[in-house]
Amino acid sequence: MIENLHISNYALIDRVDITFDPGLNIITGETGAGKSIMLGALSLLMGERADSRVVSDHDSKSVIEASFSVGNRPELRQYCIDNDIEWDDSQCILRREISPNGRSRAFINDSPVNLDKLKYVALTLVDIHSQHQNLLLASPPYQLRILDVLAGNAGRLEEYEKRYHAFRKSVKEFVTARREIEKANADEEFIRYQLEKIDKMNLLPGEQEELERERELLANMTDVKHSLDEVTEALSGSSPSALSRLKEAVQAAQQLSGVIEEADSLVERLEAVRVEVRDISDTFADYESGLNADPARLEEIENRLNDIYDLERRHHVSTSDELIEIAKSLRSRITTIDNADDTLHQLEANARRAKSYALEMAREISEARHNEASSFAEILRQRALPLGMKNLNVVIQVTDADMSPTGIDAVEFLFAFNKNQTPLPVGKTASGGEISRIMLSIKSIVADKMELPSIIFDEVDTGVSGDIANRMGELMKLIADNIQVIAITHLPQVAAKGNAHFKVFKEDNDTSTNTRICRLDDQGRVAELAMMLSGSTSDPAALAAARSIISSSKN
Repeated sequence: MIENLHISNYALIDRVDITFDPGLNIITGETGAGKSIMLGALSLLMGERADSRVVSDHDSKSVIEASFSVGNRPELRQYCIDNDIEWDDSQCILRREISPNGRSRAFINDSPVNLDKLKYVALTLVDIHSQHQNLLLASPPYQLRILDVLAGNAGRLEEYEKRYHAFRKSVKEFVTARREIEKANADEEFIRYQLEKIDKMNLLPGEQEELERERELLANMTDVKHSLDEVTEALSGSSPSALSRLKEAVQAAQQLSGVIEEADSLVERLEAVRVEVRDISDTFADYESGLNADPARLEEIENRLNDIYDLERRHHVSTSDELIEIAKSLRSRITTIDNADDTLHQLEANARRAKSYALEMAREISEARHNEASSFAEILRQRALPLGMKNLNVVIQVTDADMSPTGIDAVEFLFAFNKNQTPLPVGKTASGGEISRIMLSIKSIVADKMELPSIIFDEVDTGVSGDIANRMGELMKLIADNIQVIAITHLPQVAAKGNAHFKVFKEDNDTSTNTRICRLDDQGRVAELAMMLSGSTSDPAALAAARSIISSSKN
């Protein structure tokens, strides 16, 4: 529900702050007092286009802000989280700012958003309904939603949604596989040729790196053998070498035994070093003896690497291991081609089973819709009958449609408001006042079963009076038992039924005229109703009638 509404620097409104109640809130005021200005400001929170002309003081911006208590709204909460919008589980604040140059900014809970996001959130929180805003009733998704709520289809639709998505997923898998197989079939000869070329190489993991190392060695054999000669000569050659000097060191150290306390352990360590150096020298010598310049082997390696490099260029890779992976992929594609018929047959069977499973639940939903359609049509006719629609004929038409996320039905509400008239879609047959009364009747039926947003009725009672006006007020009061209703009205019969009553009026000062709004106390309500009845706040008969209307509305 709307808790607070703030409007500043907008048209004739310098500043207005309103705190609304749960239940039925009434707004009254003389024609031209500024009620439509307030609605225009509120429509900016619904994503309507901004106009710099509404900014009255061009030294500051215009601000429209509404705070809503949101309660348990998991879908709205998830929408905000998914779109990086701040979220509070208890309150949602919508704000629109218009600068004097016409630039507009929108915020949800202080998070900057575009108008589409603002509109989406606003429409889940408030529904402004006027004689000129009846597109909702003509909307097939809205009609379908009403019927499903009354048919108790919530659980079935949740299960159907899972089955439908599973069906669509299986269809996508089939279509994707078929497309890939068709492409593979078209490329089969080339795929087999590519695979044959790679397989012919008999590549081994890490082979390219190993061959490149061996090639480097063979190509630089002279330098390698020279380095090995220098190492072995230094370690164990004929000239004083590391081994001969270490032997001398061991012998000298042995003479110190008994003189130096640690001499024996040091001798052991020197001997260990000498043994390790001899082992290193022998290893280098063995390595050198095993090296032979082999031009034939070098040529063989060069040819093998050139073949590998050529394949890598063809496949735009840089290692033989990548070629091995490509071969695996090509082999998999060949397997797919060879097993194409079996694969497609299985995927098609899966899609058929998934469709059958989804259709089973869709038919159950459809049956519930058909069963509810006729009873809802009669309930709606009876609910609208007291509102001056004695000749109303309602047909809730449920027809077959292609399977979609909502089922296998198309729903359309048809109305005839006069005798011998063929029922037609509401947009082709109803006046604004008739649509308003139909919408009022529908919302009174579904208000306790559907999570509707707060509703603002903008003079939907225009053109009615007397007993019908009273009954429209009763319907608004009935709706307000479940959701917040804000009704702008000129009818005292409707105004008397509110939980809270606000009056819009103009006030002049030395330089300007401003729109104001105030909450009326009990005495103020009586005076306002008397004014609506007789044009006077002091007429004793009008005052008595006002008290009587208020009293009877409480019963």
